[in-house]
Amino acid sequence: MTAGQLATSATGEGAAVRLAHLARRIPFTLSVVAAMLVLGVATRSLWSALEDRDLLDAVAYGLPALEDGRWWTPVTGAFFALVPAQYVPVAGGALVLLGWAELRLGTRRVAIAAVACHLAGVLLTALFLLAVSPTGWGWAVRLSERLDVGFSAGALGAVAAASVTLRPPWRGRLRAVLTLYAVIALLYIGLLWDIEHAIAILGGLALGPLLLGRRPSLALPRFSRHEWRVVSSAFYVVSAMVQVVLYVTPSNGPLGATTDETDAFGVLISAAISLLLADGLRRGSRRVWFLAGALATLSFLAQCLLIVVQLVAPDQIDRDGDVVTSIPDLSLSLVITAVQLAVLVLGRSAFQARSSRRRRAEIAAGASDRDTAVALLKTHGGTTMSWMGTWADNHWFIHRDRAGAPLGYVAFQVHRGMAIALGDAVGADVAARAAVLQAFVDDQEIHGLQVCFFSVTQEVADWGRARGLRQVLVAEEAIIDLPGLEFKGKSWQSVRTALNRAGKDGITYREGRLAAMPRGLLTQVRAISELWVSDKGLPEMGFTLGGVDEALDPDTRVGLAIDTDMTVHGVTSWLPVHSASGEVRGWTLDVMRRLPDGFPPVTEFLIASACLSFREQGASFVSLSGAPLTHSGDGTAERAALERLLDQLGEAMEPLYGFRSLDSFKRKFRPRHEPVYLVFSDEAALPRIGLALTSAYLPGASLRDLARAGLQSRKDDTHASA
Repeated sequence: MTAGQLATSATGEGAAVRLAHLARRIPFTLSVVAAMLVLGVATRSLWSALEDRDLLDAVAYGLPALEDGRWWTPVTGAFFALVPAQYVPVAGGALVLLGWAELRLGTRRVAIAAVACHLAGVLLTALFLLAVSPTGWGWAVRLSERLDVGFSAGALGAVAAASVTLRPPWRGRLRAVLTLYAVIALLYIGLLWDIEHAIAILGGLALGPLLLGRRPSLALPRFSRHEWRVVSSAFYVVSAMVQVVLYVTPSNGPLGATTDETDAFGVLISAAISLLLADGLRRGSRRVWFLAGALATLSFLAQCLLIVVQLVAPDQIDRDGDVVTSIPDLSLSLVITAVQLAVLVLGRSAFQARSSRRRRAEIAAGASDRDTAVALLKTHGGTTMSWMGTWADNHWFIHRDRAGAPLGYVAFQVHRGMAIALGDAVGADVAARAAVLQAFVDDQEIHGLQVCFFSVTQEVADWGRARGLRQVLVAEEAIIDLPGLEFKGKSWQSVRTALNRAGKDGITYREGRLAAMPRGLLTQVRAISELWVSDKGLPEMGFTLGGVDEALDPDTRVGLAIDTDMTVHGVTSWLPVHSASGEVRGWTLDVMRRLPDGFPPVTEFLIASACLSFREQGASFVSLSGAPLTHSGDGTAERAALERLLDQLGEAMEPLYGFRSLDSFKRKFRPRHEPVYLVFSDEAALPRIGLALTSAYLPGASLRDLARAGLQSRKDDTHASA
């Protein structure tokens, strides 16, 4: 058996083991689905429509069945479908919905929730129709004569109950989706099972907390600015969809039959306006909020007037003798419009963003804030990542007191609608830095941007956790403590070898400001950097990775490995880490590049020489940084998505930049490790964060460039190893 066959076999066995483990966790779900399939085969319902056979009266539930004394039908009807094609959504839906709920609640609780919600949906629907059908309400009379089968009410009720196990904001989002589905389906479609679904979902929402020993709460969820924007935008998207669906498929629901005389052009224009408003509200635009509020108010008043006109106008009768009126369309639109207005009013503080052009002008004008940021950093000190925040590609949010005096700042970049804060906030103490962070979040959300904090310390992770934010470990920073550092012992053999060989080969270490070094050395440093970039097939990375331009900063130190002919074999650059007193207490490694055919252990030599030099200057540590796009996660489910994203991006770029090999190299210096985190709002932001980080690190490269360069690099590796 070949290596490839062995790998495929191992992968298949691993998938089988995981599938078996999953099956053991959802016995109730599998039992329900198995019963559906077995009864479907035994009664031939899998290939012969149940609705055309006498068996329907024996197993289906509904008001006629209960009136005739067939009390068992709420149980038997749960395991059938009306036609063979419905077995796919019925059995498949039960597998997905019940399976997820069982994983969240456990077998005993999900069985209680599903059975209770199914029975409640079936029996309360029958009771409702029994009460209202004598009134002559046409819709109720029609449904009181219908029969139904299936377990969809129980599955939806179980999902509603399981929503209690989710953390905000996912709990509110799932409940909003279920509620919106129930209301729209009931008002627009209005079939027998739509009533059952609405009752089951309502019952599941009430039952969920009780199953976990909690008391149900009627308190409205608290939304962040971002959540208010998502909710308001979603209502306008739903409005557009309802308008189109009502035109394509006229309904005959509880509000009556819809008219088919609607103008198609008017429907499309109205739907397009709703989608444009949805996009503007999603971005938090103040201008769009005013426009949406004005249009919603006018629409609400106009719909009220039209409903009054319809009520007093003569009714129209269609070919089947049903009353044809626009009241169903208008009533549903009126409900949606009223909710839209309520959301816009309640969430008005979330819509403060100015136009994109004005925002870009404000950010560009903030470039002068760099001097303020540098002064604050040298005054209050910062982390090992802080100096990267002073680079020219960043923007700076300066938090000031009422008198206008700067208190602290956050360095950030904006990509793909995401404001990525780089490193911790800078401020006098923990409380001041927390105030800066909160002010930064408020400012960015007001301008319609989502926020995440990249490469931050435990302090920011704790701050975010206290506010319900998520965090994931994205790297481990390698720190070398300098006091008492000596390269003795077997574990330092490779470092000692590099230092000894450099002495024999005439390689010396020169340290200082790159801009102050002889032009010939600077030219060689640029040549080494350009050679490195051209070899990768992609531009230099940015964000947390500097280049020669950043190394020219007068506050940055560079270390060069030079031979007797004044040939530069390698270069490192070091960023200052300031203490609160303004002194440099440590250095962070940034640029690390070597001449391809130069002194082989040049990197070990440069880092070891820098450590000895900085130790003599009184520094307490050097940081070898955390290799970007490598991490050591804790494996929890909520972090798995981002970890997979980082893994895939890191694997794609490994042949180009060697992040993981760089991380392995740093272990030669026996560093201690400090966690580096990404802090973000919730898992829904992960796709945008992934795109934003890619744009931040590779601002000049398209995804096509990345894919092409990665394929070429892998081909080169294959040829080299062949």
